[in-house]
Amino acid sequence: MNNLIWFRNDLRVADNLALIEACKGDNLLAVYCLDPRHYAVYKHGMYKTERFRVQFLIETLTDLKKQLEKLNISLFVYNEKPEIVIPELVKKHNITTIYSQQEWTKEEVDVNNNLITKLPASIAFETSYGQFLFHPDAIPYDSFQQIPEVFTQFRKKCEKYSKISAPLAIPKAKNATNLIENKTVIPNLKQLGLNPVALDTRAAFVFKGGEQEALNRLQNYFWETNNLASYKKIRNGLIGEAYSSKLSPWLANGSISARTIYSEIKRFEKEVIKNQDTYWLIFELIWRDYFKYISLKHKDAIFKLGGILDKQYSWGRSAEAFNSWVHGTTKEPFVNANMLELATTGWMSNRGRQNVASFWAKELEQDWRVGAAYFESMLIDYDVHSNWGNWMYNSGVGNDPRDRKFNIQRQAAMYDASGAFQNMWLQKTLF
Repeated sequence: MNNLIWFRNDLRVADNLALIEACKGDNLLAVYCLDPRHYAVYKHGMYKTERFRVQFLIETLTDLKKQLEKLNISLFVYNEKPEIVIPELVKKHNITTIYSQQEWTKEEVDVNNNLITKLPASIAFETSYGQFLFHPDAIPYDSFQQIPEVFTQFRKKCEKYSKISAPLAIPKAKNATNLIENKTVIPNLKQLGLNPVALDTRAAFVFKGGEQEALNRLQNYFWETNNLASYKKIRNGLIGEAYSSKLSPWLANGSISARTIYSEIKRFEKEVIKNQDTYWLIFELIWRDYFKYISLKHKDAIFKLGGILDKQYSWGRSAEAFNSWVHGTTKEPFVNANMLELATTGWMSNRGRQNVASFWAKELEQDWRVGAAYFESMLIDYDVHSNWGNWMYNSGVGNDPRDRKFNIQRQAAMYDASGAFQNMWLQKTLF
C-alpha cells in the first residue's frame, strides 16, 4: 500500500494525525505545493501573500524536510498547483490513499474538489481535523449549526463539557530502504517573484519558521523567562518580544498544534504557577477555536460584505483612504505607527490590530473586506478563520454583540501613554 500525505497548514511531525495514518502504509510520499495562486497579485491590487509570510513558510518547509528525514520520509516541494502535481505523483508512484488535514473554507475546498476530479475513482481521500484545541468530535454540540453566536456561551459550555486530548506522539521512522529519490528543491523569495525581507531593528520579534523554532519559543516564553506567569498583564503591550507569546505564526501554518501549547500550559501550572495569566493563554486558544467553528457554521458568509449578520452598511471604496491607511498617513498617529510596523515587519500587536481595523471600518467606513485582504497579504501569522472572523467582529458584521467602536486617541493614551511606540515608528519610515 502506497500512501501520499499532502501537507497544507499542518507543517509538523508531532501531534499530526494525518501523518500518523499515512505512515501506516508500506511506502509514503510527502508533498507540499507552493500554489502559484498564493503568490500572485490578488484582490485590490495586492499580492495574496507578501514576502514576510512566504519567508516564514520557506523556513518552515526547510525544517519540516529535516524533521521528516529523521523519519526516513522525503518531502517533495513543488512550485505548482496541487491539482496538477498530485495526480501525476499518484500515477507515477501507484498511490492508493491521499491523507491531508481537513479544510473547509472556499478556496481550499475548491482546490480539493478540482483535485478529486483529476484522480482515479479508486483513490481514497482521507482528511482529519488537526487545527483545533476542542476537536469537533468532542464539542457539546450535535452540529456546527448549534454553535452560538456569542463567544462566552461557546467557551463556558466547552470548558464544562469538552475534553482536550493529549497531543499525539511523533510516528516511528519508516524503513530507510523505501525512501523515494527526491530532486525537488524549496524555492527562495526571488524564485517566487517576491522581494527579500530586510530585518528592521524596531521589530518586536525576529520570527523564524519551523516546528523546532516553535518549540524553542515555547521553551523560552514559558520556562526560561516565566513570561507566561504574567501573560494577561502584559499581553496588550506594543514593544518587544515579551509582551505576548507570539506563537501565532507557528500556529497559523501548523508548525505547532494548539493541543501542544495547551499541554505545556498545564505542565507549567503544575510545576510553576497556576493563575489568571496562565489561563488567559488558554482563553486565547479558545477564541482561535471559536472563529474556526464560526467559519464551519457560516461557510462563505464570513467573506461577504454583510458578514454573518448580513448587515447592510454604506461602505466606501476610496483608493485615497486605502493608501493613507496602508502608508500610515491618516489623522491618527497611533493607527499610523501600527500600520507602518505591519508594512515593515509583517507583524502587529493584537491591540494594534483591533484599533486599525476599527478605524478602517468604523471611522473611515470603508469596505472591511479590503482591510481583511490587506491583513491576509501582510501578516506573518495570517489564519483565514481568525483573520476574517476578527475583521467581521471589529466591523459590526460578526460576533460582537455590542458592536463596539474604538476611541483611537483614548486607546493610544491607555496603551502607549509615553508615546514610545508611536515615536519609534513615526520618526523613520520606509515611505
